[in-house]
Amino acid sequence: MTTPPGPPPPPYGSHGYPPPPPLPYANDTGHLPPPPRKRTRPWVVVAIVVVVLAVLAAGAAVAVYYVTERDSTEASAAKVGHCLAEIPDSSRVLYVQTVACDQPHKGEVFSVMQMPDGDFPGEGAVLEYTDKCGPALKQYAPAAADDPEIRTLVLYPTADSWQRGDRTVTCIATSENSRTGKIG
Repeated sequence: MTTPPGPPPPPYGSHGYPPPPPLPYANDTGHLPPPPRKRTRPWVVVAIVVVVLAVLAAGAAVAVYYVTERDSTEASAAKVGHCLAEIPDSSRVLYVQTVACDQPHKGEVFSVMQMPDGDFPGEGAVLEYTDKCGPALKQYAPAAADDPEIRTLVLYPTADSWQRGDRTVTCIATSENSRTGKIG
């Protein structure tokens, strides 16, 4: 091997300093590799799966409700002339199933009265309102008022429902057997 003419090159570059040491874990380009990926903990995966399943179950429940209860009406939102497929069998009624009156039904709303706002007036005052259903039936359907097969069911606010804004007294003409058509 021959040496080119001139002074010999400095042993460590142009300034006489040695080259810097390689970076730890550096690759061929001199850049650091990305940090190692953290492993996902199994409980995080399980929690995500549980949340997704809960959301899907809630969605399915809402879909089933709307498919099976699509003719349900909030009891306090029933209107005069609505017909009910069945008569509620509970003293606390939240929903009633409405149907067209030309379909078989067991009840028809004939009066809806609104009680005044304010504090709950007590059960006695509520019952005074329910006493107005008899005269209201005579006015709505005089023949039905004298029919022994027609009874009156009254939905009215309780102290609990009053706190949720219920002020509605709903009078319903009922019959034990299904009927079609309006009573009035």
